[in-house]
Amino acid sequence: MHPSRPLDHRRFVQQTVAGFARHINPGFLEARKSVTEAGDEAAVEWEGEGSILRDATGREFIDLLGGYGIYNLGMRHPEVVAAVEAQLHRNPLHSQELLDPLRPLFAACLAAIAPAGLTRAFFCNSGTEAVEGAMKLAMWVTGRHHFVATSNAFHGKTLGALSLMGKDRYRAPFEPALLRCAHVSFGDSGALRDLLTRLAAADDLPAAVVVEPIQGEAGAIVPPDGYLADVRALCSDYDVLMVVDEVQTCLGRTGAMFAVDHWGVVPDIMTLGKSLGGGVLPVGAVLSTPELWRVWEADPFVHSNTFGGNPLACAAGIAAVNVTVRDDLPAQAAKKGQRVLQDVASLADRYPDVLTGVTGKGLLLAMHFASDEIGYAVAAGLFRRGVLVAGTSANARAVRIEPALNIADDLLDAVIDRLDSALAEVSSAR
Repeated sequence: MHPSRPLDHRRFVQQTVAGFARHINPGFLEARKSVTEAGDEAAVEWEGEGSILRDATGREFIDLLGGYGIYNLGMRHPEVVAAVEAQLHRNPLHSQELLDPLRPLFAACLAAIAPAGLTRAFFCNSGTEAVEGAMKLAMWVTGRHHFVATSNAFHGKTLGALSLMGKDRYRAPFEPALLRCAHVSFGDSGALRDLLTRLAAADDLPAAVVVEPIQGEAGAIVPPDGYLADVRALCSDYDVLMVVDEVQTCLGRTGAMFAVDHWGVVPDIMTLGKSLGGGVLPVGAVLSTPELWRVWEADPFVHSNTFGGNPLACAAGIAAVNVTVRDDLPAQAAKKGQRVLQDVASLADRYPDVLTGVTGKGLLLAMHFASDEIGYAVAAGLFRRGVLVAGTSANARAVRIEPALNIADDLLDAVIDRLDSALAEVSSAR
């Protein structure tokens, strides 16, 4: 028995499943492969290190999901854990009155690597909170209270961020309480130009255009090369703010430090999250310019929170940035991502009845399948073979590939072999 495994792991698993059914949401049990595809015992998470996750019974999984983008550095990175542990023994949270020294240090780290001019930071606890803060800043600066977002957009599920959502499944239950938002096709700058022209003629311009540089939840959709530059130019021409949601794409995920760096675009406001806490603590941030920040300088308590920028979170974030820069994780993501993209594309050629293609950039990739059922069957087959993947929230036919940026090459070899086996199994059953 593994020394750190629960002594009575069967009882532990049973209690966990029963607890979800009684106190959390029994619907989770029906939706998770960890229950439906795990055989006699559900897979209950126990420990992880790097790109290997173990359940309470000792089963090992190669993590190709990355916690939906939080594990850029892998699980339990020792330097991030050490930084958090050291701060834990000094002061875990801030007093709210004395100046906490790690917050400006973390902000300076981000200013040093962010697109030019984005030198002010507001810290929060998640990417969704960062989007909320960006929306409030845009409204405050412009005096306007509606937005433009893109089809299939995903920016979070709180009421403000949900207003930007590009999928009715999540929006419909909460309308008409949401903020007004018009949606245009992602990657189509002409559609955006036409919309802004009409809104300008009606004296009804939005506060901001909010866009993901690469759509993650929609299935790792990369826009045409000139698209973001066109969005930047249109926002400048119409005096509309450009907000770029880098919650899932920040800190090297796509093969550049930030996805906008691929196209040399500088937004007015940028939101960060997911991997920002090094896979150890939840951290979100809003970055913007000193010019836009002046509205918050006048009254810094109009938008504030209790736990944002706390010492533990900042310690984790500083360590995460340091490891990302020192180990050149963006370059690792670019090299490994190109290799995986080519390998999966070759498998799509071999199994065209199952796998229709692969999209993405760096290590934000998605496999696309002919139907939801096929996508689930392949994901389930990988789960049974010890590879952890999942579909995207906004596109059930897309199964993401989003591992740690420092994942070992031999693990990628194993993943491709097991994917080949899973595809062959699904193809033969059709």
